[in-house]
Amino acid sequence: MGAVNWLVLLLTHPLEFKTLLQYWLYHEQKRDIAAIKEHPTSGWDRESMRRCWTFLDLTSRSFSAVIKELEGDLARTVQWRLDLMVGIERMFTATSAAYSFAMTLLRGLDTIEDDMTIPDDVKQPLLRAFHKHTVTPGWKFDGCGPAEKDRQLLVEYDTVVEEVNRLSPEYKAVIIDITQKMETGMADYTHKAATTGSIYLATVAEYDLYCHYVAGLVGEGLSRIFSASGKEAPWLGDQLELSNSMGILLQKTNIIRDYREDVEEQRYFWPKEIWGKYGFNEMKEMYAPGAEERARWVQSGMVLDALRHATDALDYLRVLKNQTVFNFCAIPATMAMATLELCFMNPVMFQRNIKIRKADAAKLIMRSTNPREVGIIFREYARRIHAKAVPSDPNFLRISVACGKIEQWCERNYPAFILLNTDGQNGGQQSFDPTDARTRIADAEVSFDNAIARKLRMEDIRNGLPPRDGRVEAVESNSREVMLYAGAGIGIVILCISRSNGWNMSQAKRKILQGNEKKRLELFLEDFEARSTASQGGNTAVTVQLQKLKNALQEERKRKDGH
Repeated sequence: MGAVNWLVLLLTHPLEFKTLLQYWLYHEQKRDIAAIKEHPTSGWDRESMRRCWTFLDLTSRSFSAVIKELEGDLARTVQWRLDLMVGIERMFTATSAAYSFAMTLLRGLDTIEDDMTIPDDVKQPLLRAFHKHTVTPGWKFDGCGPAEKDRQLLVEYDTVVEEVNRLSPEYKAVIIDITQKMETGMADYTHKAATTGSIYLATVAEYDLYCHYVAGLVGEGLSRIFSASGKEAPWLGDQLELSNSMGILLQKTNIIRDYREDVEEQRYFWPKEIWGKYGFNEMKEMYAPGAEERARWVQSGMVLDALRHATDALDYLRVLKNQTVFNFCAIPATMAMATLELCFMNPVMFQRNIKIRKADAAKLIMRSTNPREVGIIFREYARRIHAKAVPSDPNFLRISVACGKIEQWCERNYPAFILLNTDGQNGGQQSFDPTDARTRIADAEVSFDNAIARKLRMEDIRNGLPPRDGRVEAVESNSREVMLYAGAGIGIVILCISRSNGWNMSQAKRKILQGNEKKRLELFLEDFEARSTASQGGNTAVTVQLQKLKNALQEERKRKDGH
């Protein structure tokens, strides 16, 4: 942003200016791939690899930033996926494929898939053999139309091939396997459109399958690469459903947001099962004058369909342990939720492409650092979506349920009444919200557990056993208080003995004194037990002596009661 843009932003949106300034001042770049120490893993010292990084920036600048911050050779490995996706998809029909996993290669695949100027008889063999072309030295393709924005990637694809063949075998195997699966699905959809004349996805099931081919498989491949790198658990690569949902959430968000651009370029991804029931025969009718209300119901149905993948995405993020991998996955996910909220009930989306503001994106980048905070972000945008829903919407109840599921996920995994202290002195410690009714239940459970622990400790003391946790307790006894109680106990014993041996007083007065004596003794014993319990972590020898004194007092009391 230039100085004039900053000044305009300060005058028109001061809070956004503050957010962007904070991001510029305090957000530190985790990694500089151009630094000499990073050359062994980033490959920046090679001209061919620098060209690949340039293609990544040109293809998806937003994803490029988070990809470059991945640890070690993960960044170099993941960026291939975008180039490959460009190559295939431009031959087919897909929306922006700006989604992770060896992004460079898949961007190449994406380019071939999306290019409507390539005849089907030429496109089919290209698509179905793209996994072979990707490892064939010298292979490149210059048959894309001049208007394709990623055409240059395929023209120089031999550079990409050179770097692909430098990858570790475990990474290369995953990339080629996922590429083959994706190209097969894309080729099938392309052939169907070319031979049947059908330009629409008929059902939600077809829509899900298409999104699986172009994005769900990307998520699966990412998980397998993360596992192969050793930076995530080995079993992460087997979490196919969660990986699929993570990719599909991002893909469906892009499909919703890019409605106008796709329709103008005759790319149709919204399933007719959703928009056909509101009286539309063509997708372009949704931005025609007079169709605003029905178009909003379609828009609502599309957002509802995307939201059903939200909790799976949260579950996926919750199992990640590497911070750079988490950031790479979490930042696009939170931006997807923000985009869904922006598109929901927004008629401007039918007129032009809309995006979240830069300040909102910067705020999401700074906040998306842990699963709890990401869950809170999802919940915030789910509440905004629910607040914008109207009862006249046919999807109103289903939207409410979908938002409620996100709320439920947050409460189940990170209950709102448990507060994390973020101050400097007690950072990381948790407390309970006193205004929440659940706090009383939690406090009652803690009190009950403490009472059980005290009872068990008293039994251990009586039996002369060490603490149950096996540790030597710290000596924290208050010697003065112990001596005072011991002296008071001895005094009461002497008083009891002297009175029992010979005071001559009236029977009535003796009974009164004995009654008062018993009450005092009972009060003393109760107080003594409470004190000894509270100081059970003190000196064990003193505790044993106090226990003997208590037993002596109880025996004297029983003897007197027997007279």
